[in-house]
Amino acid sequence: MPTEVVLLHGFTQTGRSWAPVAAALAERYRCFMPDLPGHGDASWRRPATFGAVTAYLAALKTERFVLCGYSMGGRLALQAALALPSRVERLVLIGASPGIDDPAERAQRRTTDDVLADRIEAGGLEAFLDEWGELPLFASQPPGVARAAREDRLRNTAPGLAAALRGMGTGVMEPLWGRLGELGMPVTLVAGEHDEKFRAIAERMARTIPHPSLIVVQGAGHAAHLERPGYVADILR
Repeated sequence: MPTEVVLLHGFTQTGRSWAPVAAALAERYRCFMPDLPGHGDASWRRPATFGAVTAYLAALKTERFVLCGYSMGGRLALQAALALPSRVERLVLIGASPGIDDPAERAQRRTTDDVLADRIEAGGLEAFLDEWGELPLFASQPPGVARAAREDRLRNTAPGLAAALRGMGTGVMEPLWGRLGELGMPVTLVAGEHDEKFRAIAERMARTIPHPSLIVVQGAGHAAHLERPGYVADILR
């Protein structure tokens, strides 16, 4: 079992969002928590592409690692696992999707994301974060978790998030549903109890992946690693 774990954050988060999980793993594992393109302190902010993340993982000096991604980071992790199958010992996806398989729906999502990117740049970071934090996806977060999440999001910039949406949003991602059968490593699918949409996606994925396990995190919503970091650390162990 490798002692390195790579943790990929979601849209609007930064690598620091994984700090409680990494702290719980510290005695046994070394954690890599990069700021993804368009986020935080990432010097590789542009171009914000799926390929940039795979290139980062390919350049890691560790031979094999556990790869875990949440939401947008889960999409990136899934793509990287398919591109680097000999490097990924185990794949853990939290609240993640292989993309939108309907072409018309995918095109509509791309248009919606482009409009949102324009609005982020025009209205500024804080106004967008007020809107983002009110999404139903995060309704189950306790006030303390929500405050910490906002503090982390404030490490971003409006142009960076807009670039991430345009380059790595669900609308521009080629769907990977047809490639799930290629995943030879064990895959753990994680969804929060209150995250009905992504629980259904995880259940559908589990029917296609060769070696899946599905874990529902009780009492959690979409961001299970923020709401129950100790439990997510146990999953990674």
